[in-house]
Amino acid sequence: MAPDSEHFLECSTVRILVADDDRVISTLICTVLQKAGHKPTPAHDAMQALMFAMRAPAPELIVLDVNMPGGTGVEALRKLKQSSRTSSIPVIVVSGVEDPAMPLRMRELGALDVLSKPVDAEKLLDAVDRAVGHPVDHAVA
Repeated sequence: MAPDSEHFLECSTVRILVADDDRVISTLICTVLQKAGHKPTPAHDAMQALMFAMRAPAPELIVLDVNMPGGTGVEALRKLKQSSRTSSIPVIVVSGVEDPAMPLRMRELGALDVLSKPVDAEKLLDAVDRAVGHPVDHAVA
């Protein structure tokens, strides 16, 4: 999960909520985001993710696991997109579910991007850049 150093120079700090019940994966994602200059905040179940998303300052981006306790990531995504306080926050879904229809379902519910687990650091950082409107150019010369 090691991102290339080019990304670190191009990135501005973004408040990112990382919701994943697997603490190892959550820590890995948070570490990648932090090393890229962002401010990740972990949440370890869907209910906690919803609470963190509602408080100020709100995250500018949410990375959301599909399968979590305290309500599924699918339910959390649906609630996030229905609330006027959180509907404009971009959501990147991460999932270990091997269902070819799942990415389309998540996008229909409002996810901006869907990444498979294990999460590749470069794909994650590219998705973050797209979500917050940064140019994506991680080509190694």
